[in-house]
Amino acid sequence: MLGVILALLVLALVVYMLAKGYKPQPVLLLGGLLLMGLTVAFDISPLLPEKKTTNFEFFDIFQVFSDILSSRLAGLGLTLMAIAGFSRYMDHVGASKALFAIFEKPLKSVRSPYLLLVVAFFVTQILVIFIPSHAGLGMLLMVTMYPILVRTGVSPLSALGVIGTCQFIDHGPGSGNVILAAKISEMDPAVYFVHHQLPVTIPIILAVAVAHFVAQRWWDKREGFVFDKNALAEINHNDDSRPPLIYALLPVIPLVLIIGFSPIFHASIKMEVTTAMVMSTIVALIFEYFRLRSAKAVLDSFMLFFEGMGKQFVLVVSLIVCGEVFANGLLKIGAVDTMISAAQDAGFGLAAMIIVMSLILALSAFLMGSGNAAFFSFAALVPKIATFLKVDIVTLILPMQIMTSFGRTVSPITAAIVAIAGIANVSPFQVVKRTAIPMAVAAIVNLVMTFFYLG
Repeated sequence: MLGVILALLVLALVVYMLAKGYKPQPVLLLGGLLLMGLTVAFDISPLLPEKKTTNFEFFDIFQVFSDILSSRLAGLGLTLMAIAGFSRYMDHVGASKALFAIFEKPLKSVRSPYLLLVVAFFVTQILVIFIPSHAGLGMLLMVTMYPILVRTGVSPLSALGVIGTCQFIDHGPGSGNVILAAKISEMDPAVYFVHHQLPVTIPIILAVAVAHFVAQRWWDKREGFVFDKNALAEINHNDDSRPPLIYALLPVIPLVLIIGFSPIFHASIKMEVTTAMVMSTIVALIFEYFRLRSAKAVLDSFMLFFEGMGKQFVLVVSLIVCGEVFANGLLKIGAVDTMISAAQDAGFGLAAMIIVMSLILALSAFLMGSGNAAFFSFAALVPKIATFLKVDIVTLILPMQIMTSFGRTVSPITAAIVAIAGIANVSPFQVVKRTAIPMAVAAIVNLVMTFFYLG
């Protein structure tokens, strides 16, 4: 019981600091080190097995951090950094603009504003598989899709509602949350995506599309929106910097390699995500050489791949490591064991635990404005809880991983929401007001689909 009280005090401190706007990495690291320090001070449990201990318990606190850092950098961290490096190079060559150009003409041909909203939403859900960045994709859509929508009669806030939900699910084998969930579930990311995630997320996407149609029309009527084409005369988001249309193939290459050479197709050739990203970047370099005809410029641009890797370490890999240190602290101090025992005594089964854990993650993402920060903080706890419930890890982690993004999408402090609101010159609160109803529908369908497949 002492461990739970101490854990709650530290958790309250962590939540308070995050609510005050402190960076999540140092806060989660501080919380984890504090929890492990209290574990040692009150002699609750050993931090490391005898073979790994430094033989001085307070030094073991930092040895745990060192072990997690080295482990994550060599595996999951390298994968995520390679994805970020490729993404940075795709941004440099403008491949994402070329990819959107394929969808531009069909979008312009739809004349019904609310039907256009639905079509636009489906387009974002295709694009997010190849551009797995909420803020990055949101900014791209603001200079490409947003002008099309508002000039066709869609209200600016309805357009922002759809763009704000462009990554309402961390989707595809290029997403950091998907890769972490797959690793914890001990399966290939492509298998996790195709066999486990897609059967749940496709119905969610369809439900959210309908929710957007109904909710945005309702909000427009409630707020008295009237389309005035003359008021849009000064809007100018045109971007003529698009590369050749063939560049649209580049973001697709990694997905083809990852899924094509995965256990899904029983391929004899093995293809890791990191390898696929490096190969795809080399292909992009070749494309750039034929476009620019300058070997020096093209080879110099390869440094952007490493720049993207470094940025990913700062923003995401550090978050995974610090989140895992925090989770380790919760485990060592006995909070998770106590929670499991309490759930067992209360008669909590699998369904109740899925609902509780999913809601906790969604709330955490809302408070932090980050799906990664929330998911990385709690994901390491899932195997122990799954063992208690006697279910496969993926059964528990999948609905949690999906639900986390919903909380981020309705948070007014999420980077993507703040960015697109700033471009449109509206308050982030006006944007999340438009994303709230579709995300509530998404949460309900997520749980319904989870229990459907459990049944």
